[in-house]
Amino acid sequence: MCGFAGFAGPGGERDLAAMTTIIRHRGPDDDGVYANRTGPLPVHLGFRRLAIIDIEGGHQPMATTEGDLVIVYNGEIYNAPELRHALEQAGHRFVTDHSDTEVLLHGYREWGLDMLERLNGMFAFCLHDHRRNRLVFGRDRFGKKPLFYAETAEGLVFASEATAVLSHPTVSDALDQRALMKYFAYGFIPAPLTAHKAVRKLPGGCSMIYDLHSRALSVNRYWEYRMVVDDPPPGGPDAWAEELRDLLDRAVERRMLSDVPVGFFLSGGIDSAAIVALAARHRDPASMKTFTIGFDEPSFDESGYAAEAARHYGTDHACRTLNLDTAAGLLPDLLGRLDDPIADPSILPTHLLSRFARERVTVALTGDGGDELFAGYDTFDALGPARLYHSVMPAPLHRLAEAAAHRLPRSDRNMSFDFKLRRALRGLGHRPAHWMPSWLAPASVEEVGRLFGVTVSADDLYEEADALWNSGASRHDVDRSIEFYGRFYLGENLLIKADRASMFCSLETRSPFLDRDLVAFVSRLPASAKLRPNGPTGGLIKGSRKWILKKAMAPLLPPSILARPKKGFGIPLSRWLRHLLPPATDTAARIGMDGAWLSARWDEHRGGRADHRGLLWAWTALAATIDRPTLRHTARESSVDA
Repeated sequence: MCGFAGFAGPGGERDLAAMTTIIRHRGPDDDGVYANRTGPLPVHLGFRRLAIIDIEGGHQPMATTEGDLVIVYNGEIYNAPELRHALEQAGHRFVTDHSDTEVLLHGYREWGLDMLERLNGMFAFCLHDHRRNRLVFGRDRFGKKPLFYAETAEGLVFASEATAVLSHPTVSDALDQRALMKYFAYGFIPAPLTAHKAVRKLPGGCSMIYDLHSRALSVNRYWEYRMVVDDPPPGGPDAWAEELRDLLDRAVERRMLSDVPVGFFLSGGIDSAAIVALAARHRDPASMKTFTIGFDEPSFDESGYAAEAARHYGTDHACRTLNLDTAAGLLPDLLGRLDDPIADPSILPTHLLSRFARERVTVALTGDGGDELFAGYDTFDALGPARLYHSVMPAPLHRLAEAAAHRLPRSDRNMSFDFKLRRALRGLGHRPAHWMPSWLAPASVEEVGRLFGVTVSADDLYEEADALWNSGASRHDVDRSIEFYGRFYLGENLLIKADRASMFCSLETRSPFLDRDLVAFVSRLPASAKLRPNGPTGGLIKGSRKWILKKAMAPLLPPSILARPKKGFGIPLSRWLRHLLPPATDTAARIGMDGAWLSARWDEHRGGRADHRGLLWAWTALAATIDRPTLRHTARESSVDA
């Protein structure tokens, strides 16, 4: 787990040093540089290392013994031992003891870019192929590890974070207003767009080649997550549950391999509890360190469930509490370092949890991906009623229902009825392809238009969601929605959030649910195995989301974990925003937004006349990302409760 930066074209060692200094938090243990000026364009590569595997032999940039291939790489390849064995059988000779970086070098030499389809892990890399005079890039299937780049008139600039790319003198920092509109429509900026016109993101599941002679750049997709509706696994639910449990067990075991201490995030939900339960098969539970974050607001707090799970397995468990004072102390530094804005407020507890875990471990396993693969969100329960409502409700009556919902008393409780009703009705004003993004969006289509002073349409703002909805093999609403989460929301939002929140404090997080073999199996399961609207079955709760996962883990999890409803990793955002002062309105004006309109929304929210939590948080995160100001707040000095 590391970070890298580089460029092909003009620039020197000072430029490279500036870029790698910006990403030092991604790799505080070691650094290295590479420069080659003999080709058609000079090539510079810089690296920052967080040492996890082969601490003595994994220095980067790493070159083949002949010097024709040089790589910088961020991530972990979990099937590196198997690939290494296959390459040795093919005649390759390794210099390091067990470095997965060297596996990539020899793998590229043996298989070319077909290597990417063999990798089981999380990664982003840049490889200088000196003989072919090209730079070769790859990013893992879901996009867990980041890769930003900018084409310039003189060459190519790239790095693990956009801020490092922008630090190069040839890259413009002009903002992309269309991308920022999509940010408010989704809560994140979809690849390949970023907040800046000159900077792009390589999408997950893609490779990229830059020809140093012609300066031509080509991007190719080698994988994307899709439901396989015509090839279900053999057997039935019992066989599927057993196979799923075995695959997840192997995924957990793979991700526990490390030369540094490994811990576990534990929320008390089924995903993280499943990871801990399976890890306890391979390690003494008393030696396993588990970590959770609690809240002083009961409707958001899951720490009691996490403690119950920890007691059940006998882990070495620890908890800290996130409150308004703590959040106010974290916000200026955390949001100011988000080089591409994210409007997901759970980045706050995720970052605090990562900082807490980093005091004792360098690697942590998480439950990321479980909700996306197994239909775990409340929005999946809404699909059936939404389809019925959409078919019978005339537009005028829908508008009356929306107006009535906005008059309901407002609650600050987690996922309160009034909040869910208003969000549901907002989405149902659109066609089915737009339900998911509009339910999750910080701002409505109308609010985005008002904010930027332009006329916008849902078709334009949600064009990516449209394409996903219409491109899958399945016509089933659940399958289509799982593809939206797995192909879009997971990689563009949740994994980016997890990467930033953890790497800001030099912690590597690993996600067993995103294992290549497990994902391939789950994609073949029918929608009815993930979302069961009718029950009970096998003692599981009625109307069960994640049905097959619960069935698979029932022999290992306490009944209370299996039966409890999903809470989510939310924060008391609506209440907290009433104690934070808004960003300066002149920042909005410079971005091309209506600052006075935003200020009016903040006044409405603070006065309890409206609930604008999504919009105001998105604006707060964006302003901090763009301006990196010191956020003003009315809370006391920050404190962390042990």
